[in-house]
Amino acid sequence: MNVVDSSGWLEYFSGEGNADFFAPAIEDTEHLLVPVICIYEVFKRIMLQRDVSVARTNVSDMHEGQIVDLDASLAMSAAHISMELKLPMADSLILATARAHDAILWTQDEHFKGLDGVKYIEKKI
Repeated sequence: MNVVDSSGWLEYFSGEGNADFFAPAIEDTEHLLVPVICIYEVFKRIMLQRDVSVARTNVSDMHEGQIVDLDASLAMSAAHISMELKLPMADSLILATARAHDAILWTQDEHFKGLDGVKYIEKKI
C-alpha cells in the first residue's frame, strides 16, 4: 500500500518537479490510500492557486484511491508521532495513516527523510 503526502499530490497535479517520482504511487489506485487531511490540504491549496473548479477536479482524482477517514485511534497515534518526531498535525496524521496500514509514505518533505517506511526525494526547485 502507498500513501502520498499533500506535497506529492500537488507536485503530480502541477506536472512539475518531482511529478514522475509520485506518479507510480498515485496511478496504482488499487494500492493507494488517501488520508482525508490530504484532501483538505490539496483542495485548499489548488483553490488558492487556481480556482475551485480545478480543485474539485483534482480532488475527484484523489478519490480513485481508498479514502482513509480520521478516527479517534488514528488521532491518538498521530499525537504520539507528533510528540516523538516534532511534526505538525497534518504531517503526523499522514504518517500515522501510512503506519496504521503498513503503507509506504511517498514524500518530498525533508522532515520525513530517513524514517522507516518512507520513500523520500529532495524537492526540485
